[in-house]
Amino acid sequence: MYWPILDFIRMAVAHCMVHQIPASSFMLPCMSQNETSVIPLTAGVAASSPGLHGQHGTAETNSLVLVAEESFLCCLWSETHENCSLYTAGMETKKFTSSEISSLAPQQTDLSWNIQCWTKGDLELFVCILKLSNKKSYLNEEFKINLLYVLSELSLEDMSTGSLKGNFMVTPCDCNGSDKYECHIPSLKLNYTYITWLNIINGVTLLQSPLMSVRPINIVKPEPPLNLRLEMTDKGQLKICWSNPVLTPYPLQYEVKFSGNATQNAWQVVEIVIETSLIIGNMLIGSSYLVQVRCKSLHGPGFWSDWSTPYNLNAEDVMYFPPKILTTVGSNVSFHCLYNDKNKMILSKKIVWWLNLAEEIPERQYTLVNDRVSRVTLFNLNATKPRGRFFYNALYCCNQNRECHHRYAELYVVDVSINITCETDGYLTKMTCRWSTNTNALLVGSSLQLKYYRSSIYCSDFPSIPPKSEAKECHLQRNHYYECTFQPIFLLSGYTMWIEIKHQLGTLESPPTCVIPADVVKPFPPSNVKAEITKNIGLLNVIWTNPAFPNSDLKFQIRYSVNREEILWEIFEVSNAPTRSAMIKVLDLCVVYIVQVRCSGLDGLGYWSDWSKPAYTIVQDIQAPLRGPEFWRVINEDPIRKQKNVTLFWKPLMKNYSLCSVCRYIVKHHTSENITWTEYVTNGTTYTYPWTEDAHTVTILAVNSIGASSMNFNLTLSQQMSTVNIVQSLSAYPVNSSCVILTWTLSPQLYVITSFVIEWKNLNEEEQMKWIRVAPNISKYYIYDHFILIEKYQFSLYPIFPEGVGNPRMTDGFIKDRSEKPNDAGLYVILPIVISSLVLLLGTLLISQQRMKKLFWEDVPNPKNCSWAQGVNFQKRMDIL
Repeated sequence: MYWPILDFIRMAVAHCMVHQIPASSFMLPCMSQNETSVIPLTAGVAASSPGLHGQHGTAETNSLVLVAEESFLCCLWSETHENCSLYTAGMETKKFTSSEISSLAPQQTDLSWNIQCWTKGDLELFVCILKLSNKKSYLNEEFKINLLYVLSELSLEDMSTGSLKGNFMVTPCDCNGSDKYECHIPSLKLNYTYITWLNIINGVTLLQSPLMSVRPINIVKPEPPLNLRLEMTDKGQLKICWSNPVLTPYPLQYEVKFSGNATQNAWQVVEIVIETSLIIGNMLIGSSYLVQVRCKSLHGPGFWSDWSTPYNLNAEDVMYFPPKILTTVGSNVSFHCLYNDKNKMILSKKIVWWLNLAEEIPERQYTLVNDRVSRVTLFNLNATKPRGRFFYNALYCCNQNRECHHRYAELYVVDVSINITCETDGYLTKMTCRWSTNTNALLVGSSLQLKYYRSSIYCSDFPSIPPKSEAKECHLQRNHYYECTFQPIFLLSGYTMWIEIKHQLGTLESPPTCVIPADVVKPFPPSNVKAEITKNIGLLNVIWTNPAFPNSDLKFQIRYSVNREEILWEIFEVSNAPTRSAMIKVLDLCVVYIVQVRCSGLDGLGYWSDWSKPAYTIVQDIQAPLRGPEFWRVINEDPIRKQKNVTLFWKPLMKNYSLCSVCRYIVKHHTSENITWTEYVTNGTTYTYPWTEDAHTVTILAVNSIGASSMNFNLTLSQQMSTVNIVQSLSAYPVNSSCVILTWTLSPQLYVITSFVIEWKNLNEEEQMKWIRVAPNISKYYIYDHFILIEKYQFSLYPIFPEGVGNPRMTDGFIKDRSEKPNDAGLYVILPIVISSLVLLLGTLLISQQRMKKLFWEDVPNPKNCSWAQGVNFQKRMDIL
């Protein structure tokens, strides 16, 4: 059944029988005809011309007339009210005058509606309000109203029947109270043309309005202006200011009205302005005026908004402009003051300014704007320090007598120096930016937002905040940093970033920084890191695989350390790119090293990568041992067999000599009969053999997986040399329980001494003998061991010659008399202690003597103060009975 209606719409559009909805209210009268259904048509805002592109206007009567079904009325009311046409069903035209139409309407009007339609200020909803103003008694109270509409991208002037596409849409109208209905069209397309009409059903009667057209953008009813407030110009003039309503797609004009009495509704419109402020001067100060503002489109049709909330202009005794300022560290701000003391205006030259009632601001920072207004300017501001629950500095406007009013202006100074750092990942596909702020320095209720602008290429030398920007969502991390990610990125574009801090007092912006993603790349760490100590050379060799991105040259850092509980890293720089290996000289070749590698751009831009996964060296033999072990012997005589057995024992070879292990030892023998042979010692550090020759030389070699030591110690046992006595004396002096000094003297001799061997052992305990080899050119040696000074020790000194071991000198105890000990180091330790003790004791005695004198003379009266003591000679002895 709707297809004939859609055809009718197309026909009506073709014949210009579509009426524009005005930006005001209009009437819809309904007139019935005998035994016919009633189809309403407008005689109000109509489009009328014989052709498709006719002229359009607004009828002064703003009325819609409903007539019989088989006839249609399309009127364009001119200023002379003389043009009205009646179209029959066959589209035959008959002219009517306005007087004929007006005489027809009162006789046949059964129903009248007052209609007003507008687009809400949020630009999302079209609203029509229908109010029943007149109804014949034969009609009941129940109405069902639907608003039907169809869209076109073209304006009414350019519209054709082909531009109406698809089916029409229906939205029901809700009853809001008695005889009032409200219709909504949601999700508007502001610049489309809406062809609408009303279906009004009362019982079995169907009333249809004429076709009406509207572009939602032409009948917007904005939201009222916001945030009315008083401000002051630089010249000291007062002005009423307001803020634009949100979501207004075109410039506005504003109407301002005042009322001098808040109890009476006597409003006076001052003027219409296009700015968001109106200078009112000082004429209204001191009165109780109310002011309201409303707005509408500056150009074209549209509705006036509702009036704003009334603002009271009642002046206070002291007025500050602005009353509160939010600014940043290092900025300059100015406050204006208008001082009215007991209805008497204080001249600006008599006004002084105080900060926190504790510091008078110097007069050189004042400016006399006019006779009534004083301005103070504060320069290079520091961050506001919280004072209890107050987070601002208070500025007071006072008179010359330093009498300050209790009202004050508030100054909030915030440090907005926020460091934004960014890094581009190793794949060069995303950039992560981080920033943090001191929340204690921000005002309560502040919100932070990262803003950015991407330039086409690179960054300027001095980045500034551009007029256009985009917001980036950042998330707070556990480490109290905010983090956000840009993906995808343009590697060579300049991203200018800053932090916007919003507060109810205003908006602040941190200093901008500009980042080029290609300059902040953090590469992936090198992979496949391997480390080893090279054989023969003995260097730490590190090799790795470079990351795939970036393709530019890289520099590297290697950190290495002995693998132990406490890691002490050393850094080795590798800058000769391109490279994938490095050789490092290390001190200890026989320990496990832990090694990691990281990389960065060779040009110095960007970041170091994370350290690679650790690599560990393996302890292995680097070279043959540098030398064989030091060894000594013990000779045991077997009187029964008349045989001497020699037991050799040696200390395990240190790793810095073994490089790095010893798998066995080789003992080489050479006798005076020029007989040689070799023995192998696989396990242990002792070896015993019989001594039957006059002279017997042994050499011990250390062997590892590389080979045998080339430098070794020899020891010759000779029957003849064992009787040579060259050690004249030997003395042992204990220093403490861990150190004994051994001194000796030699007699003149003809032999060359290659070394000495010192033996010592505790004679009271079955303790293994200890020994040490010392240089041949000394005559005193400090032995460090654990000594029990009350025990008896035996010390032996063996001279070692190339021809054999000489006869030893022995001592069986410590020398107690320290005076006999030459160059005793303990004396230099004990003597200062004794001297210090004596000085301390003498000082104590002197102080005690002085205190005793003081206590004694306190009990002796002063003859000048006591009458009984006057004339008494206290130096003369008096007998006490």
